[in-house]
Amino acid sequence: MPELPEVETIARTLAPEVLGRTILSVCAPDPSALLPGPEAFAALATGAVIRSVGRRGKLLLLALDRNGRDGGDIAAHLRMTGRIVAYAPGQEPERPRAVLDLSGGVRLCFADVRRFGAMHAFGPGAMAAWPFYASLGPEPFALTESAFQHRLGAGRARIKALLLDQTVLAGIGNIYADESLFRAGIRPDTPACALTPRRRTALFAAIQAVLAQAIAENGSSIRDYRDAHGDAGAFQNHFRAYGRAGQPCLDCGEPMRSMRVAGRTSTYCPHCQPDRR
Repeated sequence: MPELPEVETIARTLAPEVLGRTILSVCAPDPSALLPGPEAFAALATGAVIRSVGRRGKLLLLALDRNGRDGGDIAAHLRMTGRIVAYAPGQEPERPRAVLDLSGGVRLCFADVRRFGAMHAFGPGAMAAWPFYASLGPEPFALTESAFQHRLGAGRARIKALLLDQTVLAGIGNIYADESLFRAGIRPDTPACALTPRRRTALFAAIQAVLAQAIAENGSSIRDYRDAHGDAGAFQNHFRAYGRAGQPCLDCGEPMRSMRVAGRTSTYCPHCQPDRR
């Protein structure tokens, strides 16, 4: 699933291709890809100018403009296998679920093999009332260390589950939770109440370092992820935990292990991430 670094990379690579372009038409080979439905989506988007491209958590956001005023927003939730690619004039997308034809001949295409993702169109000011958007926690780079420590709380919830909870912290998924916990030396099943302030500080620093490095490497490409130009990321070449169960730890040589936390496979090193409960 595209996480914060992947969606941030898509936003950065997409912006130069689409900013200032008008949405001329909307086509939906798969009508379920567009919410609140193809006709309503087209009515909200057609004729609007894309004035900014951004991200909130794992959402890709296009802010729209109509005649110099707020024209609403488009939010793309990529889910497991969603991809958004800008095609130059003359290029044809492969099996898209939705296509936005823009001025200048550019085509903005949403593909999604497993069909879990969708693009949502909102009128002016309406996205803020969308329950999913409204429930998102703060961005990892927008938090202070003290605020991060407070958000983890002092309950029995396991730390990996908290990191995956988008209402606690927006943008982190399985990959970057595993990588951050490894760097901080914390087992994925450690309850929040067992984390001292010092260990929380180490985790906060690890999260920011891992995300910053992943963004610099244009994200992680394991199967489906590509940026807006169709190019793969490179952070998967620097994984120290994710997907490495059974392989030697890159720090100590101990075989990496896996466990299930919050329904997700979590990889850790029993030596470098000891159980300190």
